[in-house]
Amino acid sequence: MEKKINVLYVDDESNNLVAFKALFRRDFNIFTAVSAEEGKALMKEQTFHVILTDQRMPGVTGVEFLESIIGEYPDPIRILLTGYADIQAVISAINKGQVYRYITKPWDEQELKMSIENAYEVYALREANKELTTKLIQANEQLDFMLRQKLLS
Repeated sequence: MEKKINVLYVDDESNNLVAFKALFRRDFNIFTAVSAEEGKALMKEQTFHVILTDQRMPGVTGVEFLESIIGEYPDPIRILLTGYADIQAVISAINKGQVYRYITKPWDEQELKMSIENAYEVYALREANKELTTKLIQANEQLDFMLRQKLLS
């Protein structure tokens, strides 16, 4: 991959953040936050392609955090991590937080790496689609203008 993927991982357990950074720092640009507030602060300074968050955190759940950032940051692809097989959290994550993937802890390194890479592919495709749509709109406007000019002459 020629471009490094910017990944934000939010988890209240700092040892998880350290382990994640140690595992993936060579593959991705890793940013970590120990709270939703810290994660939001980082998002104001940096563009993220993929956001991972733990579900069970004090104050705000991972789903609530992801849901709260959709309006201002709709583009990053979201992955929810949890040590609990809570089906309600999964359903809530998919419905409210627009979660791309749900991964249980402890995570499998290869599965998580592949999930981040796949999430980035989705991000890149969406960005390319936006760019193509913009170009198509511009081309249609130019054609419409040319057609009106031809009709007026």
